[in-house]
Amino acid sequence: MGDAQGSLKNLLALCVLASVLALSSQVSTPCSLSEYPAGLVCVCNATYCDYLENPSLDNENEFVIISSSKAGLRFGTTSGAINASDFTQVVDYNESRENATKGKTVFEKAAPRTVTIQVDRETHFQNITGFGGAFTGAVSYILDNLSQDIQDHIYKSFYSPHGIGFNLMRTSIGGSDYDLAPWAYNELPENDTTLSNFTQLDPRDEKRIEQIKRLKLVTNVKNLRIKAAAWSPPRWMKTNNKWTGMSRLKEEYYQTWADYHVRWIELWEKAGLPIWAISTGNEPSNGVYFMMFVKFMSLGWTPRKQAVWLSDNLGPTIRSKYQDLVIFGNDDQRYTFPFWFKMMNAIRSDSVDYLTGLSVHWYFDDIFEPAFIDVARKEMPDKIMLVSESCIGDKPWQSAVPILGSWKRGEKFARNFLQNLQHDFNGWIDWNIVLDEQGGPNYVNNFVDAPSVANMTNLNEFYKQPMFYTMGHFSKFIPEGSTRIAAERTNVNVDTVAFLRPDGSVTVVIFNSGYASVNVEVRDKKQGSIKINIPQKSIHTILYN
Repeated sequence: MGDAQGSLKNLLALCVLASVLALSSQVSTPCSLSEYPAGLVCVCNATYCDYLENPSLDNENEFVIISSSKAGLRFGTTSGAINASDFTQVVDYNESRENATKGKTVFEKAAPRTVTIQVDRETHFQNITGFGGAFTGAVSYILDNLSQDIQDHIYKSFYSPHGIGFNLMRTSIGGSDYDLAPWAYNELPENDTTLSNFTQLDPRDEKRIEQIKRLKLVTNVKNLRIKAAAWSPPRWMKTNNKWTGMSRLKEEYYQTWADYHVRWIELWEKAGLPIWAISTGNEPSNGVYFMMFVKFMSLGWTPRKQAVWLSDNLGPTIRSKYQDLVIFGNDDQRYTFPFWFKMMNAIRSDSVDYLTGLSVHWYFDDIFEPAFIDVARKEMPDKIMLVSESCIGDKPWQSAVPILGSWKRGEKFARNFLQNLQHDFNGWIDWNIVLDEQGGPNYVNNFVDAPSVANMTNLNEFYKQPMFYTMGHFSKFIPEGSTRIAAERTNVNVDTVAFLRPDGSVTVVIFNSGYASVNVEVRDKKQGSIKINIPQKSIHTILYN
């Protein structure tokens, strides 16, 4: 009987192992394109989704280029010889499909100009922490309504090495603007400084943790780093006793609010998901300057008050138990840099010392130049700098509903990724990894676009937007531990950034925003010359040793 039970246990163990291997293994499969008025998306369902195995670099004299374009390339792969006399052509999707030149514009018919990119792998800048997306209450709700097979494809699309290789994740401590209702832990009893009702996880967090554990299982993601932020404490801790509007934290609850953060970290850790980082709170200016426009959960801080809370309460409380936990400051817009931290330092000189990193949201980057960030980086060179939230549709002049197939929105991500990486950012965390067709759901109808959109009408498929692939040209091929190296270009329509990867290979991302194909020559002192012809409106990642 004992031998039979042992054999059964071994068989079950083998079945579980085989199941995990089947879930985590993946071969390259092409995008299933579908056309919408604004452009093309890749369609995934329960039985099919596109993936790309990471190209191998076995031959020292060859390079690989991965390409996506407005015309329809999605991680198309081309290889070529280093130091070849001719340009290796990246064949665009419409050209490979139609094999025709009729109907080309004047720009397309013109002889391509040549752009030179000089790569200097001896000149080093920042190291990369990683890339990721947000796992909000809305994301959790959408996933819970989809089949397990579709959920797994979403997980693998973002966090698998055969997807776009995310390793960072942002989530909320309590509710956020992307929940179905505002909420916090210990809403009752009020005025409870011991947090007596904050002893176990809320069912919404239990569901989210279950889903993230599944994500880790099916993707085999290495070193998943979870960054958390609170939007609001329970209302009784706030001066206005409301979820939103002009508010401050009541000073008698400064320590309680710090204890609240530690309690949440402890419960998630106990449930099997250790927390890598927290921030001092989501967008503190919302509750001070923008309360007329912001209708979702918020807590207002001034830099002076936040310095006191960080110095006297949050910093010591976190460090008493979690020496290595990363604390990010700000989690707000670029225009708050660097004055926010200067004012904090003026009030409490040790407050900024508690911060391991600085995080910024991208929503006004088109107005405020990266010089704001450059000054902060110069004054605090040892801090990790992350973009911690980005999406399109938040402005009154932008369509809030997802625009399926919008290459223009994909281009915006490409430009901003390039700019921020060129200005020493260590990584990027996007907003919701998946939303519904309306850009929700959430309790304030605060709809925006997302890199993947679930069909919540038939519950049978989801769509990968162009922005998914433009992000992937960075996140998939610039792994954690990569170092940015110098890359100088000779044409404004072609932008670029280059990295030395931990294995010694080089990644060069090239973005052609123009309406004509371009001959690009990448010159590397060690390897020589890589010559490629890239199509209009396209983004590419070159890999070579």
